Amino acid sequence: MYLKSSYEIRDKYLRKDMLPTIFCPGCGIGAVLQYTLRAIDDLGLNQDEVVWVSGIGCSSRVPGYVNFDGLHTTHGRALAFATGIKMANPDLKVIAFMGDGDAAAIGGNHLIHAIRRNLDITVILINNFTYGMTGGQVAPTTPKGLRGTTAPYGSFENPFDIAELAVVAGANYVARWSVFNYLQGINSIKKALQKEGFTLVEFLSPCPISFGRRNKLKTAPELIKWYQKLSVPINKAKEMSPEELEGKVIIGEFIDRDRPSLVKEYEAYKKRAKTAMGWEE
Repeated sequence: MYLKSSYEIRDKYLRKDMLPTIFCPGCGIGAVLQYTLRAIDDLGLNQDEVVWVSGIGCSSRVPGYVNFDGLHTTHGRALAFATGIKMANPDLKVIAFMGDGDAAAIGGNHLIHAIRRNLDITVILINNFTYGMTGGQVAPTTPKGLRGTTAPYGSFENPFDIAELAVVAGANYVARWSVFNYLQGINSIKKALQKEGFTLVEFLSPCPISFGRRNKLKTAPELIKWYQKLSVPINKAKEMSPEELEGKVIIGEFIDRDRPSLVKEYEAYKKRAKTAMGWEE
């Protein structure tokens, strides 16, 4: 794969008057933003035909930095706004850039039902295992036993597996990578953007400040090593026992299928209704 220089991507797609970003040193959000922009560039998508939507959180600042139309909405409600955009103008490509707290906690019901409906959008989900912007509280994704400000002795709750949740709820394409799998990440975003229906690409993203320093992972290099130990490629995981997978996070492509999308189903429904009413031309 040929990779353009980061400067070329920055100059073409970022709003320079909004820089620098608010992201902390070692944060992975900037890397995922770059992967998404590279995927858009490789696919040759028109900037006027792509809309970015976000809720609240560190990653939700992203639509403000990119030179596209976008909405920075309320906490957990990105997918509600994305639904309105897509159904009002199905020709638009809608990207929801979300954090794990925004998507799986406050917006959890929106996430489940957007997937169930097979809404034609692509979710880029930053999973840093914490509420980074508000001080490091444990999130629904925090691994059991790891610490946050609201669990100083370690979380005792079972975490959500967002990728698996998306698969069983009916998404057409689901993949999960760490931010260090950059080629796989770019290719998955490209694949997600080209499919109809609900697509989700989750990234395990380092947060040294709010998550790492409370779990003896204070620097980006320490987190890189931890992610290498934590993550297991999906093909290797198929050969491992449940006991061997305990405490691990599986990465790779989870599902790639073509269920009818919400837009397609809605257009068919309108046609049936017009025929029934005698309004069909």
